[in-house]
Amino acid sequence: MIGAQENGLSDFFDSGLWLVVRNLSVFFVAVFWLATAYWVYKDARRRIEDPWLVAMAAVLGLIPPFVGPIIYLFFRPPEYLQDVRERELEIRAMEDRLSRRNLHCPVCRAEVDAGFLVCPVCTTRLKQACVRCGAPLEALWQMCPHCATPVGPTLPAIDDTLSGLEATRRVSESQ
Repeated sequence: MIGAQENGLSDFFDSGLWLVVRNLSVFFVAVFWLATAYWVYKDARRRIEDPWLVAMAAVLGLIPPFVGPIIYLFFRPPEYLQDVRERELEIRAMEDRLSRRNLHCPVCRAEVDAGFLVCPVCTTRLKQACVRCGAPLEALWQMCPHCATPVGPTLPAIDDTLSGLEATRRVSESQ
């Protein structure tokens, strides 16, 4: 009985069916191997700029069968080149928008020009004017850049407030 089974196995491996199954299996394994190598090449072209590195990635995907693509997966760049370019364009566009910065009134949110002293919509005071040349001054400036006049305090000093209060008290007492 054992001799008959050995004879049956021998007949199977010597048959044309085994030859077809073996050849198809080798063919599909080779096609899958070449397909993974091609995938590594295509993916490397989308992720790597340097042509030499793309070629090395393709060789890595081809030479150690089935292990090369796995190694490539560990060391490939995380982003596509197109995504990197789009992100850089978005950053540049945001920087341009921030540099142009449309100014708005803090009260009514109407768009105002950088040279406006007051908001034309709600008449909120936006900037202080230079006492000598009338140019608009930024809040932190200590001197007018147009005429070199020192900028006084934007809020009235305590002495001015007290003298103003005394003057109004005198006027009200005299009446």
